[in-house]
Amino acid sequence: MTWTTRQRSDYPGGIAGVRAGDGKPLVLIHGVGLNADSWGTQIDVLSGEFSVHALDLPGHGNSAPVADPAIVSDFSDALAAAFGAVEKPFFLAGHSLGALIALDIAVRYPETCRAVAALNAVHRRGPEALAAVRARANAMSATEVNDPVPTLSRWYGDDLDGAAAQACRRWLTSVDPAAYKAAYTVFADADSPADEAMTSLGCPALFLTGGLEPNSTPAMSEAMAAMVPDGRSVIVPGAAHMAMMTHATAVNRALSDFFGGAS
Repeated sequence: MTWTTRQRSDYPGGIAGVRAGDGKPLVLIHGVGLNADSWGTQIDVLSGEFSVHALDLPGHGNSAPVADPAIVSDFSDALAAAFGAVEKPFFLAGHSLGALIALDIAVRYPETCRAVAALNAVHRRGPEALAAVRARANAMSATEVNDPVPTLSRWYGDDLDGAAAQACRRWLTSVDPAAYKAAYTVFADADSPADEAMTSLGCPALFLTGGLEPNSTPAMSEAMAAMVPDGRSVIVPGAAHMAMMTHATAVNRALSDFFGGAS
């Protein structure tokens, strides 16, 4: 798979995104430092079933930044402005920080969301993991391009020359450093929605992660799925944080089956 820069469409609120396909609407939200192109294999496959809207997070890709974002809902509210261009209710999927945003949207904008899929979402990090991610956020530069190698090594191990890792390298080194640090700081301080929000979530929810994921662990996805009234988990064997890129066939099948069953 080659991840290319796709033509962007303009959405309300200064949000840009990739549109493809016909059918029931599906909104995709990427993770920190990436952009809508990271959903390339999902766009190619799922646009055969859905009208896909892969959005650039504020300050990423072609989207305008949010002024001083502090919490996940700042990104949710900025993206909500774009939903005027999307038929509602829609299916919603997010990856990493995008997964936390997607869950927040499902909780706070329930009329928009038919079903939500959270890929590689964190849930109640332990003290060591929390300290580590906050240390990474604090060490990031807001003015200079940040070295992508430590991030790529967490995501891909020793396979830094593969197509997926090289695509992520391009995205991580082209994102505005200030926007990257701001979003990563929000991610470092974030967690899944409060327990009472999860237990009252009114739409079906899928929690997917990789079996080798050390940070958004299988135990986290299974715990979240157990909290949601209509929740389920999928653990992709052999995958880690970038399962949607490295194990796209399994991820696409899981999303297609989940959203197809939630129609």
